Amino acid sequence: MAFVTTTDGVHIFYKDWGDKSAQPIVFHHGWPLSADDWDNQMLFFLAQGYRVIATDRRGHGRSDQVSEGHDMDHYAADVNAVVEHLDLKNAIHVGHSTGGGQVARYVARYGQPQGRVAKAVLISSVPPLMVKTDSNPGGTPISVFDGFRKALAANRAQFYLDVASGPFYGFNREGAEVSQGTIQNWWRQGMIGGALAQYEGIKAFSETDQTDDLKAITVPVLVMQGDDDQVVPYKNAAILQDKLLSNSTLRIYPGYPHGMHTTHADAINADILKFIRS
Repeated sequence: MAFVTTTDGVHIFYKDWGDKSAQPIVFHHGWPLSADDWDNQMLFFLAQGYRVIATDRRGHGRSDQVSEGHDMDHYAADVNAVVEHLDLKNAIHVGHSTGGGQVARYVARYGQPQGRVAKAVLISSVPPLMVKTDSNPGGTPISVFDGFRKALAANRAQFYLDVASGPFYGFNREGAEVSQGTIQNWWRQGMIGGALAQYEGIKAFSETDQTDDLKAITVPVLVMQGDDDQVVPYKNAAILQDKLLSNSTLRIYPGYPHGMHTTHADAINADILKFIRS
């Protein structure tokens, strides 16, 4: 397995498939998952001739289960360590959910200033800010995230089963086509990661204000979200992202859930490919 060691000594796992001279696409996973969440996309874009890379966030998947650095600043710095190690240029960065926040901070702070990023894609992503505050009245109440923390600490295995079989993929909706394999794969990825990193990651994805990150990004960005996202409400996410970004394309998908890159992979992959080639 391939790892990069960060400046604070953390081993970050990454996958790197394809022709090393091809344009790279870097995938950033959601909470509490791993690079494996992008299997469909990596195989699809590899077949289209791209070089595909995905990392496991610190404390998640196969990366080190450290006790420090579970915040957007470290997440972005860890990505930068991998990008610099592989010397990726003209890259497209694709992030889902928490991974979208990671993309926004990385692109704004590292990738764009270094001239390494061509485009970005935000899928069901958390920016600009999830939690409800006086200045963010459309946000989700802090009590919801406190409930996540309580459930994780009490019985992480059951909590993750409930999330995957319910709101994440919209499997709790009447008439939904439920995939037991998808549920089990989500649970597997979550349980491989560290409980502490995932517990502290809730604060990172819900309380990090990324308004300035979005405003700083000038490369083309594709913003994608389903209007039946039960995890990240689209009106406080994709709609605001599109307003804050200076060079964005917005796609709202009727009836699609939070994990739409899995449940509707064919449609999402086709639209990302069109955006990359445009």
